Amino acid sequence: MAPYFGASTIVWANTIGVVLVALSIGYWFGGRYADRHPHLRGLCLLVLGASLLIAVIPFAARPFLNFSVEAFDSVSIGTFAGSLFGVLVLVAVPVTMLGAASPWAVRLAVGEMDSAGEVVGRLYAISTAGSLLGTMISALLLIPLLGTQRTFIVFALCLALVATIGIGWRAVAVPAALALVLSLPVGTIKGSGEGEVLFEAETTQQYARVVERDDGSRALELNEGQAVHSLYRPGSYLTGDYWDGHLVLPAAADSAPPRRIAILGNAGGTVARAFGHYFPQTAVDAVEIDSELTDLGRRFLDLRNPRMTVYDEDARPWLRAAEGGYDAIMVDAYRQPYIPFYLTTEEFFELTRERLAPGGVTIVNVGHPEGGDELERVLGRTLAAAFPRVLRYPIEDTNTLLVAGEGNLSAARLRGDAGALPPDLQPLARQAAAALEPRLPGGEVYTDDHAPVEWLIDESLLEYANE
Repeated sequence: MAPYFGASTIVWANTIGVVLVALSIGYWFGGRYADRHPHLRGLCLLVLGASLLIAVIPFAARPFLNFSVEAFDSVSIGTFAGSLFGVLVLVAVPVTMLGAASPWAVRLAVGEMDSAGEVVGRLYAISTAGSLLGTMISALLLIPLLGTQRTFIVFALCLALVATIGIGWRAVAVPAALALVLSLPVGTIKGSGEGEVLFEAETTQQYARVVERDDGSRALELNEGQAVHSLYRPGSYLTGDYWDGHLVLPAAADSAPPRRIAILGNAGGTVARAFGHYFPQTAVDAVEIDSELTDLGRRFLDLRNPRMTVYDEDARPWLRAAEGGYDAIMVDAYRQPYIPFYLTTEEFFELTRERLAPGGVTIVNVGHPEGGDELERVLGRTLAAAFPRVLRYPIEDTNTLLVAGEGNLSAARLRGDAGALPPDLQPLARQAAAALEPRLPGGEVYTDDHAPVEWLIDESLLEYANE
C-alpha cells in the first residue's frame, strides 16, 4: 500500500478496519458452515483457496494501484478513495476465508462439551501466537530480505502446505505451483513517465526509487511518488528548488557561517551535500529514520560531506537526547503529503528552541497544495507559541519555508549579510530577503495532545480538488 497511498494514519485505519470487518464476517460464516460440514476436508479446501487468493494479491492489485496513482495525480479524491476501497476488497476476500477457518477448527476440535473451554482456549492461544509470529517474521525478516511480493507468496505457500496435509496428494500441485511462482522476478514496482528508474526497492520503512530525468538530474522519490525528497543536478550543488533556501536563511539571524546544524529528515542528503561544499567548516548532524536513503544518496546523488554525521533515528526522540548548540535546525521530515504530527506541535518547537545556540533558527519546510495555506497558518502560529519571531519564505508554489528565531531575525539582516555568503548563494540570499515576510495570520496552536495534521491536509486536498 505504501508505494501508492503512503503510510498515513488514515491508510492504516482503512486497512485495519477492512481486515477486522472481514474477520468478523468470516467468523460468522465459518460457524454456520462448520455445523453443516463438520469435516476436515472442507476446512482444508477453504484454507487452500485462501492461499491461492493471497498469492494473487500482489499481482492482481497492481492495476488497481496504478489507477489509484493516476487518480491521486489529478487530486481526484473521490476516485482515489474508491480505488483504495477496491484494493482493500481484494485483501478482504482471503481474510474472510481465513477468518472462517477459526470457528471451523473449533467445531472439529471440540469432542465433549466438558472440555470445550480448554479446547477453545488452546486454539485461541495458538491463533494469537501464530499472528504474532507471522507479524514478526514478515516485518523483521521476510520483507527486508525478500520484498512484499515474495512475502505474500511465502505465507500463501505455508497455508497451501498445511491444507495439502489434510486433503492428500491430489492437492500437491498447488504448493508446487506457488513454490515455482517464488522464482518469478519481481520487476518494476511502479513505472516512471519522467525518466529512467535507476533503482527501486522496499526499504524497512517505505518504498524508494531513484529516477534519472532527461536532463541528467536525479530524483529520490518515496512511497506514492507525488513529491521529490532529494534532488541532484550534475555539476551543481544547487537545485533551483526549495532545498536552496536552507543554505541562506540562517544568515537572516547571524552573519557568521553556521558552526553546527541539524537536518531532521535528511533523505538522500541534498542540503547536507550543499553545506559540505559551500560551508565546509559546518558540522552537520543528519537525522534520517531510514538508513537506506543515506546509502542511496551516496550511491546515486553524490552525497559527500566529511563533516556530516548520520543518525538513523526518529527525529524527535533523537533531538530530545541531542546535546544541542545548533545554529540551525532544519525540519523536512515528510511522508508526502503528510508530516508526522509530533513534529508539528508547540512542545516539539520548544524542544528545537532549547537545542539552538543563541541566535539560532528553526527552519520548517511546509509542503502544501498550490494555493492551500491552512497547514502553513497552523505551523506558523504554533512556531510563534515557541519563538518570538516567525517569518515565511514562499519559495515555491507548493513549498513555503518558515523560519523562527529571536528578535534579531529579519529580512534586512539577510539582505545585509548576503555579500558575505559564497558567490553562488548571494543572488539566492537577496531573492529570499526580498520575499521574506511575517507569518500568515490565523491558525490554531497544535499540541502533543491535539494535532490533527492529517485531517487538515486532507481537507486542503479536497478544497483543491473542488476548485
